Amino acid sequence: MSPITIGVLAISMSVDAFIASLGKGAATRRAGFGRAIRTGMIFGVIEAITPLIGWTLGMAASQYVQAVDHWIAFALLGAVGVHMGLQALGRDRDQAPAPASFWAVVATAIGTSLDAMAVGVSLAFLDVNIVVIALAIGCATMVMSSTGMLVGRYLGHRFGRVIEACGGLALIGLGTLILIQHLTAA
Repeated sequence: MSPITIGVLAISMSVDAFIASLGKGAATRRAGFGRAIRTGMIFGVIEAITPLIGWTLGMAASQYVQAVDHWIAFALLGAVGVHMGLQALGRDRDQAPAPASFWAVVATAIGTSLDAMAVGVSLAFLDVNIVVIALAIGCATMVMSSTGMLVGRYLGHRFGRVIEACGGLALIGLGTLILIQHLTAA
């Protein structure tokens, strides 16, 4: 994977954590820098671990599906992208975010990182360095979640759904690119 593709993937995987952080920031009267960094680190660490778990699971099955691996990557990335888009369309604009306790942040981070696990499964069928990708996803998530906390009370309710929909479209595009590259190489 090229650095640009890794960057797009990392940002796409971070969008849902960013949206959740916007909501948490919107719920907090004064989202200070320390709280924003703490939230970002929790989201980033969890988001970096889940693609590794998915990749491990995918590697265990890779010898059985090598002939159709590009279709699997396309389907998984497309499904995650469509899911993100549907979530963005279905989210209630005035939905109240959960309280920002440590365990609430961990639970939210786990919930937003399940798509990264599915992406990790799809990456097991490609020749990629999963550690680099997981670190990129974790770092991007940390930065985006911290930023989301800081600007959440200003932008969260207004633009959150649009940003999440764009992340979903980017994942669908990435899955399509993988499929096209494999089909044209054959």
